[in-house]
Amino acid sequence: MIHKKTRTYLPENLEIKWETLEPLFKELTERPINSVEELEHWLHDVSELSAALEEDFAWRYIRMTCDTMSEELLQKFQYYATEIEPKIAPYANELNKKLVNSEWVDKLDHDKYFIYLRGVKKSLELFREENIPLQTEIQVEQQKYQSITGSMSVHIGDKEFTLEQAAVFLKDTDRSKRQEVWEKITSRRLQDKEQLNQLFDQLRVLRHKVALNAGFENFRDYMFQALGRFDYTPQDCYAFHEAIEKEIVPILHEQAEKRKKALALDSLKPWDLDVDISGKPALKPFQNGNELIEKSIQCFSNISRYLGERLEIMKENNLFDVESRKGKAPGGYNFPLAETGAPFIFMNSANTFRDLTTMVHEGGHAVHTFLTADLELNDFKHCPSEVAELASMSMELISMDNWNVYFDNEEDLKRAKRDQLFDVLKTLPWVAVVDQFQHWIYTNPDHTDQQRTDAWLQIYEPFGEGFADWSEHREAEANLWQKQLHIFEVPFYYIEYGMAQLGAIAVWKNYKENPEKGLQQYLDALKLGYTKTIKEIYETAGIKFDFSAAYVKELAEFVKSEMDKL
Repeated sequence: MIHKKTRTYLPENLEIKWETLEPLFKELTERPINSVEELEHWLHDVSELSAALEEDFAWRYIRMTCDTMSEELLQKFQYYATEIEPKIAPYANELNKKLVNSEWVDKLDHDKYFIYLRGVKKSLELFREENIPLQTEIQVEQQKYQSITGSMSVHIGDKEFTLEQAAVFLKDTDRSKRQEVWEKITSRRLQDKEQLNQLFDQLRVLRHKVALNAGFENFRDYMFQALGRFDYTPQDCYAFHEAIEKEIVPILHEQAEKRKKALALDSLKPWDLDVDISGKPALKPFQNGNELIEKSIQCFSNISRYLGERLEIMKENNLFDVESRKGKAPGGYNFPLAETGAPFIFMNSANTFRDLTTMVHEGGHAVHTFLTADLELNDFKHCPSEVAELASMSMELISMDNWNVYFDNEEDLKRAKRDQLFDVLKTLPWVAVVDQFQHWIYTNPDHTDQQRTDAWLQIYEPFGEGFADWSEHREAEANLWQKQLHIFEVPFYYIEYGMAQLGAIAVWKNYKENPEKGLQQYLDALKLGYTKTIKEIYETAGIKFDFSAAYVKELAEFVKSEMDKL
């Protein structure tokens, strides 16, 4: 069993409510600091409070997403969002000011604190008192997305399925069955189209106000600063989109033609994209959630004893909720528990191959959480997404050589690896589309619903439109963006998947060439948390932080060559 770290500043039984928190914030704000040692001691106390608050928030979020139908759990989450978080914000700003204005701040170890202090200074630049209520409102509003989508279900035959469970039938070899299920899922999504459009319009307006208050022309430019994107610009993102269109889309067009020929079809429809072209039934790597966890522990153990033990610890401490059910929020995540030093993995397994890759993806995040658990300050663990997603996406590829744990049939194992490598390439255009769409949304803040639809279709088209014929399903195509949780809940957190996917291919290439060295470089990079720049972390992993067309081409050719071997 694991336990929370022993506290040295906070009471062990501290109840998280404002009446008990405010005296702590006041003490930290008013405490005199007379030496660099006292400043570091103060930083540790601030860090301890931060970790306690993060873990409390984590459990409120986890419990709410595990049961979106519970009014009590929703209210507990909203209490934090409306009664605690807004009151913390001005104190957090004062603490940041106290730190940067301290006469002792320049005496701190530069190498150790550079990244942290850079982030603190950026937070001070962006802070506006008038944004606190707006950010609270955004926090409450965006959770409605989970409530709306978590309640979606369809009937197939005489059974009710969540949309995640129903999607399993899209792998059925019976084309009419696939079409029937696809149309039911699509019809169900479209029922809530207007409700989700209205929700997004509210969020868009609120986010634009936040940006204007902070002195920015638009929310895109604000978010580049808020996300701490010190290493690249919006123009770099557009260059990345172009590189994907030029280097990746043609390969996927080739694959789509092979699919069409193998299935003996005149054109691919949206329900033809997930069925295995071998004509065999869908891969079934496990039977239920418990078996998924057990097999994943074995898979990770076969890579490294340390990795397997991390998942074993999580299992022993009930830190998984993996099976799909009605009333559970969609998607999957790994949520670090800042004081405990372990994470919680949440996902919606429907016993498919995709669930296997979700588990090893979130397992990569989980390993990252463990590796950074003992870093000195809580903020040292707050990795940018370009690093966090490198951890997870690399694990998807590194783990492949041990997928025989899930597949005892050699041909099934090859099919799984082929599907994974195809997904690696397929991810990149979708990332480019979602990212470019968000650039358009927030640099055109006064757009109408129709203009947004037109923009989505215009952006989607050069990236292959999913490589299917949508001519008879234009409404469904125009509405695809509503499936992407990130657009509603974590705006602009998406390009990182593309950058990290390139990094993950490079990590895997190193691992294939020298497994021991490649794995150690990967783990050494993750241990850094966010104490070095993104570029330095990637270099520690033995790879480049690069998304130029030439680098995209080099990595795409490597993946294609590995696919050809299978």
